[in-house]
Amino acid sequence: MKFVWLSIAGVAIAVAAVLLSLGDFDTAFVVAAIGLVAWFLNYRMQLKDVTGEGEVEKERLEIEGSEDEKQS
Repeated sequence: MKFVWLSIAGVAIAVAAVLLSLGDFDTAFVVAAIGLVAWFLNYRMQLKDVTGEGEVEKERLEIEGSEDEKQS
């Protein structure tokens, strides 16, 4: 998932650069903002892995999944 966000960010920034060179400043700003948000989501995913929150969340989901199977 991290690679997806990073790819979206790269493509968005490249598109924004092209739009900027064509003189479409408003659209370039919006596309660059989308790229920045995608980059931030990539960074957030990396921090979750570093801090261990991702592992805690995975374990919680596994526990909830096993409880649902027991109830069935």
